[in-house]
Amino acid sequence: MVVIESARRNTPATRIFAFGLFALLLALLSLWSLTIGTTAIPLGDALRAIISEGTSHQDVVISTIRLPRVLTAIIVGSTLGVAGALMQAVTNNPLASPDLLGISAGAAFAVVISIVFFDAQSPLVFLWFAFGGAAVAGILVYMVASTGVSGVTPVKLALSGAVLSVFLGSVSASLLIFDMKAIDIIRLWSVGSLTGKDMAAVAAVAPFALAGVAATLLLAREVSTLSLGADVAQAVGQNVLLWRLVSGALMVLMAGSSVALAGPIGFVGLVVPHIVRLSLGTDYRWILPFCAISGALLVVMADGLQRSLTGIDVPVGVTLALVGAPFFIWLARLRAGGIG
Repeated sequence: MVVIESARRNTPATRIFAFGLFALLLALLSLWSLTIGTTAIPLGDALRAIISEGTSHQDVVISTIRLPRVLTAIIVGSTLGVAGALMQAVTNNPLASPDLLGISAGAAFAVVISIVFFDAQSPLVFLWFAFGGAAVAGILVYMVASTGVSGVTPVKLALSGAVLSVFLGSVSASLLIFDMKAIDIIRLWSVGSLTGKDMAAVAAVAPFALAGVAATLLLAREVSTLSLGADVAQAVGQNVLLWRLVSGALMVLMAGSSVALAGPIGFVGLVVPHIVRLSLGTDYRWILPFCAISGALLVVMADGLQRSLTGIDVPVGVTLALVGAPFFIWLARLRAGGIG
């Protein structure tokens, strides 16, 4: 009876209302995050700093430090949430996400290469290297996972991604040992940080990230069909190879944008799609937009809470790992037990 009653309440009107509430909550959390920091700034002063171009200390802090930080959190959270949902749908693997399948590690490794060997410091340069690294990593993981008689399986994809992530992380660490200047640049970025972003960096990356999210939302019907499996998708006339390639390009676009802006932030792409699917079912026309706003909510909330509770600037990647790691262990045990 509970399930039937829940299904009755889960109507399009209810979902639209829920999305509106999520959007309102995101706006409120974002405003609250603007007031938190070494120096507390009243909400009214924070709003005035956004609207007007003042020169006071508070105005400068809001416009150059806290506002870019909040926008970065929103962009990163939404792109990772949507990228994770897309990856899980295309691979039919509930353990898939950009960080667990090596996509984020490939993008991060490419950014390290750009800093160590090309002395890159521009977010736009990071962005193009991240795109290339994410694409190469994705291809390598798929090639390794496709070997053997059984072909590509969820377990082989996860293992291939984990091995590649560890390998690229080790190589990156080895390169940074010999370049102290690069370590200073990449120290916080490498664990996923919202610190030190300016509006120029946000403006450089945002168009690519938002384009990836928007394109994925427009293709939600195709994604829903892909999530049913290759056999079903082909039976209803879908060109599976074409849409997998398109989906792969969108994953690279979103994961690369996120890594270029804030470094490799884990578990958002894993946790958010699962929570959304538990509430909405399997229709990606609803899952994808809710993953976008839920991912943004998660990152903004995680960043704001840790700054409010600890009073220090802990990288958001560390905070999310503390939440996401137990969730991943629980999910893996659930799958191993044949329940999920």
